[in-house]
Formats: sequence, structure tokens, C-alpha cells
Amino acid sequence: MSELPKHFDPAAIEGRWYSHWEEEGLFRPERDDCEPFTIVNPPPNVTGSLHIGHALDNTLQDILIRHQRLLGKDSLWVVGTDHAGIATQMVVERQLNEKQQKRTDFTREQFVEKVWEWKEESGGTITDQLRRLGCSMDWSNERFTMDEGFSKAVTKVFVDLYNDGLIYRDKRLVNWDPGLKTAISDLEVENTDTSGHFWHFSYPLEDGSGAISVATTRPETMLADMAVAVHPSDERYADMVGKNVKLPITGRLVPIITDEHADPELGSGAVKITPGHDFNDFEVGKRAGFKAAEMLNMLDADAAVCQTSDGLIPDELVGMDRFDARKKVVEMIDGEGLLEQVEDRVIVTPYGDRSNVVIEPWLTDQWYVDAEKLAEGPIKAVRDGTIDIVPKSWEKTFFNWMENIQPWCVSRQLWWGHRIPAWYGDDGECYVAADEEAAQALAGDDVALIRDGDVLDTWFSSGLWPFATMGWPDENKDLERHYPNSVLISGFDILFFWDARMMMQGMHFMGEVPFHTLYLHGLVRAADGQKMSKSKGNTVDPLGLIDQYGADALRFFMAAMESQGRDIKMDEKRVEGYRNFATKLWNAARFCQANGIGASTTLKAPPANLPVNRWIISETVQTLAALNKAFDDLRFDGAADAVYHFVWDRFCDWYLELIKPQMDGEDAEECREVAGWVLDQILVMLHPFMPFITEELWHAMGDRSYDIIVAKWPDPRAELDADAAEEIAWLIKLISETRTARSELNIPPGAKLTVHIRDASDATLARLDRQSAALGRVGRIENVSRDPAPEGSAAQIPVDEATYVLPLEGVIDLDAEKARLGKALEATEKEALSLDKRLSNPQFVEKAKPEAVEKARADHAEKTAEADRLRAALQRLG
Repeated sequence: MSELPKHFDPAAIEGRWYSHWEEEGLFRPERDDCEPFTIVNPPPNVTGSLHIGHALDNTLQDILIRHQRLLGKDSLWVVGTDHAGIATQMVVERQLNEKQQKRTDFTREQFVEKVWEWKEESGGTITDQLRRLGCSMDWSNERFTMDEGFSKAVTKVFVDLYNDGLIYRDKRLVNWDPGLKTAISDLEVENTDTSGHFWHFSYPLEDGSGAISVATTRPETMLADMAVAVHPSDERYADMVGKNVKLPITGRLVPIITDEHADPELGSGAVKITPGHDFNDFEVGKRAGFKAAEMLNMLDADAAVCQTSDGLIPDELVGMDRFDARKKVVEMIDGEGLLEQVEDRVIVTPYGDRSNVVIEPWLTDQWYVDAEKLAEGPIKAVRDGTIDIVPKSWEKTFFNWMENIQPWCVSRQLWWGHRIPAWYGDDGECYVAADEEAAQALAGDDVALIRDGDVLDTWFSSGLWPFATMGWPDENKDLERHYPNSVLISGFDILFFWDARMMMQGMHFMGEVPFHTLYLHGLVRAADGQKMSKSKGNTVDPLGLIDQYGADALRFFMAAMESQGRDIKMDEKRVEGYRNFATKLWNAARFCQANGIGASTTLKAPPANLPVNRWIISETVQTLAALNKAFDDLRFDGAADAVYHFVWDRFCDWYLELIKPQMDGEDAEECREVAGWVLDQILVMLHPFMPFITEELWHAMGDRSYDIIVAKWPDPRAELDADAAEEIAWLIKLISETRTARSELNIPPGAKLTVHIRDASDATLARLDRQSAALGRVGRIENVSRDPAPEGSAAQIPVDEATYVLPLEGVIDLDAEKARLGKALEATEKEALSLDKRLSNPQFVEKAKPEAVEKARADHAEKTAEADRLRAALQRLG
């Protein structure tokens, strides 16, 4: 046993223990003959640094993997990072810009080499930060989505999907980022409310018989209009359907068509259709019979105006930036007398999350995956329970998205990433193969080939994570044992971008689901409930919290607040509270050391005769049962709550206090054995949540032949003792009620009192005899008399069938105490009444800030409870 320092300092132990675990290979002990348990981490971007969402996600995973390791499973937590195509390319390009260089100053190969150099020098930041959080990942087999083996898997998947007819090239609208000059996914688009306008134009009919009014938030796109749509049931335009309008500026003739997309209640009920620059219009255009190749495009990759295929855009507009063109188009339409009105309006505008540039729906040739076909397997797996989504409330969202899934655009116009294995021949054909040699063999020696310049969306490669990280397509032991994975934990925000795509890829290539359980957690929000963002300045640095309170405190906060998918409000006071919890446990261990209580030598509960020892063993058994159920149900909050209250309330506040009187008596050795055993159970049960302090205390309490990280999960093999539980519950209630009375009546803490008992049963009297030492030491009840209480004021303390009478004459100044309590009660009732009036006022409840109303309600509840307590205290005085 090594003596613990007086003060608990997380920083002094965290780095030391993490290095020890990793160096000893304890994150992946050799357990080939044991049942496997597998999780894979959502691979963070190699450019990333730990944010509070990562802290939540990885804490929950670490809790699970540490628990399963303690259960003796062959536990594997796959770890790695994503090459993060856009983010990484941007980082390296910024570095080049600082040297007055740009990407195009280099060949593609030279630039990619520079990215690899950056990765080797700076790409390990987040993995080091995950270590600080305590993540017990299998670092010896760390993966990267661009490493050789993984790249081999990516290429094979693309080629196989192409050969199966599930990957194809098509012309469709994409989210185009003019700043990055690439297509991006929906996840990389941030929709922001911006102040804008709604312009109403008049489009004249070709035959001169009138005009039709349309409105738009993007006037420049009218340069590529191909139709005007009205609702089929809108009788106002029945006579116009089939006629042409002559567009202002271009003079293009476009038809008036019917489509249910047009809303008769919105504006004029007529909408301009620009299928090459609007996602809804694209679908309308297809229904109207326009082929994608026929749809007009009026913007280039820089979002500047380009000439349409019909050559009708005036030369003065060609080459103009889209927003400059917007002003010019409005000016030109107004000049023709066709601008009807301009409304101010808040518009939802899409921005690229990295470039902060307005995104354009742009018609381009891209590679697509037939997601509808691949979604069939996952839909069936979730429906029949092969994959269990927790919480169940997300199933409806899952089915709604998967059953209406669109083709998945997987190509990106970048240099960094998995280059698409496709070659274009001078014969006009496309050849998809694992490498150029195989493509040439397909094309024939007389065909010259040029490789596709695009790379794959990073979600495409990360979708292979559960099996490509284990060496697929090569067969091996890990792949056989650890696929499918046991559980996947992720934020709900990547349910479709990552989780569903792993289901699609895994089921297609492995023939099995990639995981059996999908746990979706919520977001960590700011204290006021707002979403965290750098622009709002309300983000929280988890490393700063670790520096201040320790990793264990942050981890326990995450677990305690995670309630199956509900968002978590950041509360630094709670983190501080869990640091105090760790300190409480530390001090309890120091108390044990000071009283000769050390490490237990038994997994089974030791024999016990004293009720207090039989009680704490029963409490341990019940806590373990609650923990096991919470883990089975993936209730992290329930598990944290169970172990927290057992440690703080039952073990520290009561058990250690109640055995103090026994430590010098004949039952001291029994108490030492039981207390040491219970502390061991606590350390193991708490280890998944607070790994650092538990490992430190594990070794400090005695010489151990193994670390707690590879200990055995508790197995008390003890029955619940109802008699002991009832007796100690009675003892705790009696001491608590006595303490409450003393506090309310302002009785000096050091005063030892004689209590007179009335109406006690024989069982209660026997308990009083057995627990006299605890009542004296802990409850400061010097004597329990069976004689009637003397005349005069006395506090009445009912516990079960008996009443304990506490004479107050000579103990306190009764008149002064009555006056003090009466004055406090009057002031408290006045405050409670004032708050009640405020909360009864509809003007306050409806118009005040929600946080002000919430505070008023909390204050009212507090003052009401305080008034009740003061009344009870006055009644005790008689």
C-alpha cells in the first residue's frame, strides 16, 4: 500500500497511467479464446482537433469498451483518422499561400506529396488529444483512410459496384462550391437566414395576349429559364397552359406547363423553372420531358455567367460575377418595364461550411452510386431487428430518408483523396479498372487513355470502415472474428452520411450487417440550449475542461448527461461537481488507508455478521444489478447515476461513518475486510467512467498483480439481506431526522443529547441497543432513555412506529429561537407570494425571456419548500 497524497491532482496521474496502459498493450489484451466485442470509432478528420462533440462520442465508446474488457471479452476498439479531402487540401493550400504559392504551381503528384508531408508532421493532433481523454483504442493497429491497404479496398469497391451496375456517370445537379471549385455533400452545406429580396417579374406571352407574373430570389437565373409552371388545378391559368412566354433580356421562348410543384397560394401561383440551377426545378424539368443534357447552364465553375448552349445571353453579361449579374438583370428587366415589385424577405441561403461561399446548384457530370438499390438491405435489416437503432425514435427518420433516397454523388473535384479508377479512351468510352494496366487491357492497345481527374467523396471510403480497417478484401482472423461489429456509437447528425452508408456497403460486400446495434447520441449544446458555433463564440474546449477539472470529471459529466439521444446542455458547474466526486472518493480511500483498510483478496463478498456490513454488501449487489441493466439498455445516464449515488451516499456518507465506532473494537477486522472489498468493487464499477483515478487508487490500496483495466467485473455471489437493509435504513432515517431537527432548531453541533423514546416496539429497542455506538458517534445521541420526557418544550421526531422526544429546555433559548424562525418564515412567505403573483401574470409568463420564467419558477419552488421547513421547525418547538 502506498500512501496517497492529501490532495487529488488529476494532472499528476493521467499521463502516467495512459502511457503505461498503451506501452503494456492493455488496450488489446490477448484473448483469442474469448467472445469478441467490437466497436469502431467514427474516424475524425486528420486535420481536426478535439471538440466537445468528439469528447461525448468517444467517452461513450470508451465506457462501453472498458466495461466489455472487464467482462473478459476479446474487446477491440478500431481507431483511425479520415483523410478529409476538402479540409486537408485547404490546410495545405493555406500553407502554400503563406509562401506566395498556390496548388497549381505544382503538378498533381507534387501537391499530393506535400499533403503527405503535412500529414506526417501535423496530422496526429487529434489522436494525441483522444489519448488525453482516456480513450483505450487499439493504437497498435491505427488506420488511415488513405493508407495502402485501405486504398486497395476503396478501389475494389468502386470497380465492383461499377461492374454490378451500381455506380454510373450522370449529369445532375450538385451542391457546387465556387470557392473550392468542387461538388460537396449536403452535410457540408450550412443553411443560413439572410436578408434578401423577392423580385416579381412580368413575362409577356408570345402571342401578345397578356403576361404572366413570376417571382424569384435569384433574378440572374432567369437567363437559363426553360419554362413557367402553374398548378394543374389553378383555373386562373387554364387558358395559358401550352402557350409560350418570351423571356426578357434573352428573348427565349419557353412554354407554360403544369406541375404540382407550383403552389397556387404562394405569390402569383406561377413559378419560373430553371432546371439547370435549382434542385426542385430539375425534377420539374425532368417531369416536363427535358433531358439533363438539354438543360441550360448559365454559370461556370467560378459562378460567373457563361453563355448558354442557345447563345441567347447578351455578351455584356457573359463573364460577370453572379451577384453583379443579379443587379444588372434586375436593372435590364426594369428597363423593359417588366419589374413589378420588390419585396424584402429573409431567405434561407446555403453556404459552404469551409469556404463560407454561397453554394450554387450546378449541372455537371459526376459519378453516382445507386443508393436506392443499396438501401434495400439496410431497410430490411432495421425493420426485422437485425440492426437495432437506439433510441427507437430515430427509426421513423431512418425509414423516411432511406425510402426516399436520391442517387449519391461520390465524385469531388480535388487532388487529395482516392482518385477515381476510371480512364477515358480516345474512342469515347470509359474504362473502370483497378489500375491503368487493367484499364488498358479492357480498352485494347490502340486506345489512348486519360485518367479521370476527380477523387472520391470521403464518406465513400469511410463507409467501408467496419471491414476495410480489418484487412478486407484479404481474409484474416480479425475480419472473421470482429465483423460484424457489436455496437456503433455516433451522433444522429451523421446517421445518413456515415451510418447508413456503412450499412449499404457492408451488406453488399460482406453479406452481413456491419453492426448489430446503432446508438445515436444528441448534440452538446451551450448552457442556454443554443447550438455551439465559432461564430456565436459559445464553443467549449474539452481540453481546457480537462486541464481544469481532469479527464475523469469531464467523462463522468458526459455519461451522466447522456440520456438516449437527447441533447446535452453544457454545464461547467456539473463538471466541477464531478471533480468534487472524484475528490470525495480519493478522501474515502485515504480514510481507508489510515484505518488499515487495504486491497481485497476475494472477488466474492467476504463473510459478515454486523448489520452495517451485511447492508453495504447488499447495496453493492443492488448497485451492480442496476449497472448491469443500464449497460444492457445503453442507459449511460442510469449507469452513472447508480454508481454515483452508491459511492457518495451509501459508501462515503454513511458506511464509512457508521463503521468508525467499530474500528477499535472486536469487529474491526470484519469491517476492514468488508470495507476493502466494497472499495474494490467501487473502483472496478467506476473504472469505465473514471479510468485514471480508479487505476491510481487500485494500486495505492495494495500490491496488485494486474491493472484494474484488465481486472474482472464484480461478481459478489452474495444474497440480499433484507433484515440488515431494513435496520440500516431505520438507523439512517433516525440519524437524518435528528440532524434535521438540530439544524432547524439551531442546536449547537457539539451538543450531545438525551433522547426519550415513546411507543417503541421490541424490535426497535433491540436495534437501539445494537446501534448505540453509531447513534452516539454519528448521530450525537448520547443516551436513549425509555423514561417519559420531562415537562416543557421538546422536539418530536417520529421514525416508524416510535417517537423520539428531544427536550429543549436548557439546550437552546426557546423564545429567541421562536422569534428567529417566525421572522424567517414571514420573510420567506412574502418572497414566495411575490413570486407566485409574478408567475400568475400572463404578461410575464408569455413575454419574459424563457430563462427568466424558468428562474422564477425555480425560486418559487425553493421559497415554498423553505417556508414548509420553517413551519415544521416552529411546530417542533410546540
